[in-house]
Amino acid sequence: MRVLIVEDEVKLAALIRKALREQGLLADVAVKGEDAVWMASSTAYDVLVLDVNLPGIDGFETCHRLRTDGVGTPILMLTARDAVDDRIRGLDTGADDYMVKPFDFGELFARVRALARRGPAARGTVLTVGDLSLDTATHAVRRGGVEISLSTKEVQILEVFMRHPGQVLSRYDLLEGAWEIDYENRSNVIDVYIRYLREKIDRPFGVDTIETVRGAGYRLRAGA
Repeated sequence: MRVLIVEDEVKLAALIRKALREQGLLADVAVKGEDAVWMASSTAYDVLVLDVNLPGIDGFETCHRLRTDGVGTPILMLTARDAVDDRIRGLDTGADDYMVKPFDFGELFARVRALARRGPAARGTVLTVGDLSLDTATHAVRRGGVEISLSTKEVQILEVFMRHPGQVLSRYDLLEGAWEIDYENRSNVIDVYIRYLREKIDRPFGVDTIETVRGAGYRLRAGA
């Protein structure tokens, strides 16, 4: 799951981002409404967490522009503005939920998960390819009923594969799908994690489902 945090208070944005990462989510940050508009238009986010009091265009106008541009990503407004009129305005401009600061992180996580579940691209909780399954809510991975322990990053990479079974994914595709957009490491990190995944989901079971496509990238066999 990828979340865009639109918040101009840098310390708070960093705190929310850290907390979301600890929950196994990917999180990017925009400090201005104008940045949020182009980022949400060019990247497939599952949820936007949007402050109202922003430099430049405020959260209400940001939300309005996103909806006018056809961006259907669920939006949670997270703001100190608690007046009923503000709540009504936020929802009327296209927000899906409205949460007031100060807030409880547990409630924030629950609301983000709820919005992601009913997002524009409806996604089931459990992904299945052959006898391999991944519960995206609990990060539980199983092959043939046997539970497999994976790190958070391994789960994120596996989810990218399982959402595109049979498709050849380049290293760039995997970096874009499993890392934040400001991640700058373009070395062999993908090859390292592919090796980790093979050691855990393939070799112990005597199968070879993650294929190397020479000169192109990797593919999860759809009929695995």
